[in-house]
Amino acid sequence: MKFILTMLLCMVSLAVLAGPLDQKKAESHLKAVAAGDIEGLMADYADDAYMEWVGGPLDGRYTGKAAIREVWTKFVAANDKQPRPANVGKLATYSNPKGVSLHAEAEYGGKTPVKVWHVFVYRDGVLTSETWQIAPAIKVSD
Repeated sequence: MKFILTMLLCMVSLAVLAGPLDQKKAESHLKAVAAGDIEGLMADYADDAYMEWVGGPLDGRYTGKAAIREVWTKFVAANDKQPRPANVGKLATYSNPKGVSLHAEAEYGGKTPVKVWHVFVYRDGVLTSETWQIAPAIKVSD
């Protein structure tokens, strides 16, 4: 029994340690979205990362850094390469020793405002998958 409790405490400790770093990375990623900072966005992705963009004119699955860079380039160009005002809700974080998943709601202003539900998966500190769910009915809460 003592062994099981020790193992559980170790697992919980690992999960707690995994979250804050990835949460900071996700927050930086969201700021880069609003700023239109493509290089900042691309810094987090694993080489074999994929992105699900669900809805809107950029709808599709993008696999690999080159494809993801292309979609972000289109997103930034759609706002004349200008920053977008952003209202991002609180990031919810779920972690275990294998990785961290985070999600948040966000509203981005600009020429064509968009409301999004974000989901990020980090493994070993690297962004391996991202989902952009276009969600017009979202009301961002802190």
